[in-house]
Amino acid sequence: MAEAAILRVRHCGADIFCRRPPPRCPACGRPLRGAGLPAAPVRLPSPFRHGHRQPRAFLLRPTAGTFLGGYDGRSDLHVGITNSNGVVYNYNEEGIHRAETGWEQCISIPLVQPEEFGLLQQWDKLLEEFSVGEAWLPHRYEEHDHNCYTYALAFINSVLTAQGKRQMSKSEFTEKFVIPQTKKASKYITLHQELTANDFYIVPLPHQEKQC
Repeated sequence: MAEAAILRVRHCGADIFCRRPPPRCPACGRPLRGAGLPAAPVRLPSPFRHGHRQPRAFLLRPTAGTFLGGYDGRSDLHVGITNSNGVVYNYNEEGIHRAETGWEQCISIPLVQPEEFGLLQQWDKLLEEFSVGEAWLPHRYEEHDHNCYTYALAFINSVLTAQGKRQMSKSEFTEKFVIPQTKKASKYITLHQELTANDFYIVPLPHQEKQC
């Protein structure tokens, strides 16, 4: 799913976000061409990834719709784990799913480092064996206590245990890996929504005098 680029231009002591670089500063009306390096448009990196192209990763997406397709910041989120081919293993009230589509716009957190050669080779086998366990049968699902997040974290902890490493609590994993990514996503979603309604979105820079 292609995303329209978000550009940032810095002028008048403010960040000016837009889809297309304007010829003149929308704050002061002066030409931006020749205004120096800060006024050159910079494309913001998207925090979202095509989940099926992210092997061996923890994925996060809205349960319904997409992050840039009307997500309000409060709706439920769904998580999954990819195998080496980008198939997303995820758990809900119907049991384990192995999805090859539907995760095209996600927050992605890599779980295996390139130097972990042994784990790279075993990942698919470990994920499949873990996922056929009785714990993940449909009737075991419970919305708050035995859900998609429980499944993903339990698999991650099973891998950590096999490596002789300490397991992580839900709050620890969330704070360390998920929250930094969701904060970036939240800011990007805000910009996307503003630029869907307006040509420009102007954010004053802190502690900086305006200079035109």
